[in-house]
Amino acid sequence: MSQLKKGALLNYITIFLTNVVGLLLTPFILKYLGKNEYGIFITIGALIGTISILDFGLNNTIIRFVAKYRAEKDKEGEENFLATTMIIYMIISLLVLIVGFSFYANIESYFTKLNPEEIEIAKVMFVILIFNLAIRLPGGSFTGICSGYEEFVFPKTLNIIRYVLRSLTVVAVLLYGGRSIALVIVDTVFNVSVIIVTGYFVFRKLKVKFKLHSLKKSFIKHILKYSVWIFVFSLVGLFQWKAGHWVLGRISPPAVLTIYGIGITLGTYYGAFSTAISGVFLPRATQMSVDNASGEQLTDMMIKIGRLSFIVLMYILIAFALYGNQFVNLWVGDTIGEEGSYQSWVIALMIMMAYTLPLVQHFGNSILEAKNKLSFKAILYLSFMIIGTVIGAVFAKKYAAIGMMAGSVIGWLIVQNVMNFYYHKVIKLNIPRFFKELAYKTILALIIILAVGYFINYIPGEGWLNFVLKGSTFTIVFGVLMYTLGLHEYEKQLFVKPIASVLRRK
Repeated sequence: MSQLKKGALLNYITIFLTNVVGLLLTPFILKYLGKNEYGIFITIGALIGTISILDFGLNNTIIRFVAKYRAEKDKEGEENFLATTMIIYMIISLLVLIVGFSFYANIESYFTKLNPEEIEIAKVMFVILIFNLAIRLPGGSFTGICSGYEEFVFPKTLNIIRYVLRSLTVVAVLLYGGRSIALVIVDTVFNVSVIIVTGYFVFRKLKVKFKLHSLKKSFIKHILKYSVWIFVFSLVGLFQWKAGHWVLGRISPPAVLTIYGIGITLGTYYGAFSTAISGVFLPRATQMSVDNASGEQLTDMMIKIGRLSFIVLMYILIAFALYGNQFVNLWVGDTIGEEGSYQSWVIALMIMMAYTLPLVQHFGNSILEAKNKLSFKAILYLSFMIIGTVIGAVFAKKYAAIGMMAGSVIGWLIVQNVMNFYYHKVIKLNIPRFFKELAYKTILALIIILAVGYFINYIPGEGWLNFVLKGSTFTIVFGVLMYTLGLHEYEKQLFVKPIASVLRRK
């Protein structure tokens, strides 16, 4: 099995663990911290995420350039590039500390709805996480190098181990009386440990060297010229996932932040399933661009990846639309109440519906990165994400967390339609063929699945047993109908071959 296939498999294992453990841990953490401290905990994390944009997109730049130098067999160029980026990272870490402590001095004036005790908790968490970020940004370059080398197995396996151990540690800390400050300390310790181990792998196993052969202003400009558009996309992600916390943190009590944060969490779980497949294809997209693959060849790859993502996403989206409100109420309803659970479900559902198309077309973004053509999409997305945030801030005054997300979704929907024209006209992807192939066989299957799923919702009952019964029945219906009606023969073999291989070994 190739590194790409193993990488995708490990991504799905990671996502399974992240989602399952996250679903178990979230109500546990919420119960022990309380909805107010939990709201502060996730909002401080969002603010740190805001400062992390000072990475300026260098991590993705490392993946692209390392893959490029390897394709060209230019070892000296690779060494010089990595040494140069590490110098840039040292400057970035200094900026992180300066910006972080500037904001720290003004926390009281920003969080107008927190009491003095909550302000002190926020301050301590903020300081710890700023130091964490200053170390994590340059340390993350090691993972980028592994991806550029298409060495996915080690870092992803290490991440799985880290996540399991971190989760067990969080449970123990909370059971022994720890609070939110203890949790950020746990995260810091694990992050530093992973950086050390990954660095050892990069230097000893991959034999990577950081050697400054020359430090030219023109070369730094070349690096930043590429990374600046990835940086702009970081700003886009910021406005998609973090800006709501800024706005609500300013005008709302911590309980509203918790409702919003839970909805965002469920929405990001959704996105992770698709990027597990497409995320490992940036090096392959770079190679195809170096080899001057045609628009039709790139469209073929986008269709293959997009259909797999679409099928997985439709399973989740339809199930969540039909049974998600019941799930969220059972999951965290005891802490945030029935109304809070309903709002979190609505927020998550809005994210899932708006996010489906860009997730299905995620390989298109990898193509843009590989072809160094991110500028149009970056400016377009950033412009409408800012507009969406402003609209959301207006809506939030009356509709709180749901209003905030509604504004963001408006921006998402507009840019997705514009980008399809750009993919077709400029990148020469055959977008009409993409949608035709995406819909072929799957749409009929999904219509039947939706109809059957609707009637499954009439199974009487309210508790966890009822929810599991509905979910299990829907899963069987989806699997059987999609396999028989919705899949190409190639896609069927993706499921049949691994099972047949296991049976032959027995």
